[in-house]
Amino acid sequence: MVEDFILETKGLTKEFAGFTAVRDVDLRVRRGSIHALIGPNGAGKTTCFNLLTKFLPPTRGAIAYNGRDITSMAPADVARLGLIRSFQISAVFPHLTGMENVRVALQRHRGDNFDFWRSKKVLDDLNGRAMALLEDVGLTEFADVTAVEMPYGRKRALEIATTLALDPEMMLLDEPMAGMGHEDIEKVVELIRRVSANRTVLMVEHNLNVVANLSDTITVLTRGQILAEGDYATVSANPEVQQAYLGASHG
Repeated sequence: MVEDFILETKGLTKEFAGFTAVRDVDLRVRRGSIHALIGPNGAGKTTCFNLLTKFLPPTRGAIAYNGRDITSMAPADVARLGLIRSFQISAVFPHLTGMENVRVALQRHRGDNFDFWRSKKVLDDLNGRAMALLEDVGLTEFADVTAVEMPYGRKRALEIATTLALDPEMMLLDEPMAGMGHEDIEKVVELIRRVSANRTVLMVEHNLNVVANLSDTITVLTRGQILAEGDYATVSANPEVQQAYLGASHG
């Protein structure tokens, strides 16, 4: 059986004034999987994400999404193809409620202008879909709460809801657990597991327990290069990974 990769890079490289942040990265993300990108600080993870979502142009190399070359495409065009980066594109509006935030994202997906002079039927349709998305991420009781008043973990869940409103085929999550307490982490892990049921997820994450429990495949970066790849058992048993990443985390 031929393996189905939704996102592939070949020789992906990014140089900044004599410094190479990402060097010859060949990344392949299997359709329908949860794939984690890990590595110590300065390993090139965020630069890699910026290249994949077109916030940065590569110095060299190619990126293909669903078999289509997207190397020179603009970020908005890549997003329209269904490759959406959460916590960047979907930053929430602090003084809008949970429902209003999701409704704005739904309007963006429809391609409508951000006006609110709509027929009652259109708004009612959006409200129904918005409430369903809030329910999907466990935020029904926060529908009428402004984002600024939400606990940190719930705000993160709202960001995922607004990303889901854009109907992504593939979600890129940039450190979804950053700054969270244990209880919030458990909720967001369950949420990511739930929303990944019919889509692909690529995430940068520092929390190794999260990565171990959630990811099908893990790519370890160090100094901008791929050091190892495989499931958690494989990469965590790799002595080079232990030295570069695991040792640094626990020592």
